[in-house]
Amino acid sequence: MPLYDMPLAEMRCYDPQNVAPNDLALFWQNTLAEAGNIPIGAEFTPVDTGLQLIETFDVSYAGFDGDVIRGWLHLPVHRSGRLPVVVQYIGYGGGRGLPHENVLWAMAGYAHFVMDTRGQGSGSSVGATEDNARSGPASPGCMTRGIANPADYYYRRLFTDAVRAVDAAHSHQDVDPSRTFVEGGSQGGGLALAVAALRPDLAGVMADVPFLSDFRRAVDITERDPYAEVARYLKIHRDQIETVFHTLSYFDVSILVRTATAPALISVALMDQVCPPSTVFAAYNAYPGERELRIYHYNDHEGGGALHEQTKLGWLADRLG
Repeated sequence: MPLYDMPLAEMRCYDPQNVAPNDLALFWQNTLAEAGNIPIGAEFTPVDTGLQLIETFDVSYAGFDGDVIRGWLHLPVHRSGRLPVVVQYIGYGGGRGLPHENVLWAMAGYAHFVMDTRGQGSGSSVGATEDNARSGPASPGCMTRGIANPADYYYRRLFTDAVRAVDAAHSHQDVDPSRTFVEGGSQGGGLALAVAALRPDLAGVMADVPFLSDFRRAVDITERDPYAEVARYLKIHRDQIETVFHTLSYFDVSILVRTATAPALISVALMDQVCPPSTVFAAYNAYPGERELRIYHYNDHEGGGALHEQTKLGWLADRLG
């Protein structure tokens, strides 16, 4: 795939001037306050994974509307004192996976919390969490579930689950809440940026080729899912264009991150057909806190891959001194 988006020089200063809804702050304040009225109720059940150097727990906690959300907590066996924690969110279509699949951060010596993704987990990795909410007509996939109303939209539930995942991780006695990092790729990267915007107590955020940014441009210029789910919906629901993009404005991380303060490491791939690079720059350029960008010129949505994992390990170690 050749370069297809804006020239890099233009993307470095790209500002789509996306307009925030007038009640954006109140919407999220009320959503999280309502969720906070329900005890987190995190439970940690030991799991035998066969891994001798990592202790794993099957986690359940109360997410949006008290729905039971699943996850894994991985801890290095040889540990002393409370550990920094990395809360990881999964890419679109994936779930928390099998307990031995994703243990990088625990192998590096950190507590590693992997949040399952409600209603997903039939794509790249298995999931174990249902999405019980009802919604109106939708295209196949998650992108248009409840999209006619911000209060009913799928990502209101998922963003709340993601914020609450941090609280669930903090519930374990071996986790140090003052050293909490969030991370993920694609959808997981978008969730990490959203959580950084919605809670001020993070030590850092790592977002790889993030999804959920600058929706209108993304839907207009890429033919790839998941953004194409919205285009297919609007191809049929021709009279709902402004309604749909109004709903999406409550969940657009290029808008939400304007209040984020945690140090951020963000990656972008200039040949990314899933999350167009200009949409990643829209979020990065809007980020007001300390930030760093890694650019992968010849990569598609795989981004920096294993090389970027190495970069993140170094970045996190530097943040912890």
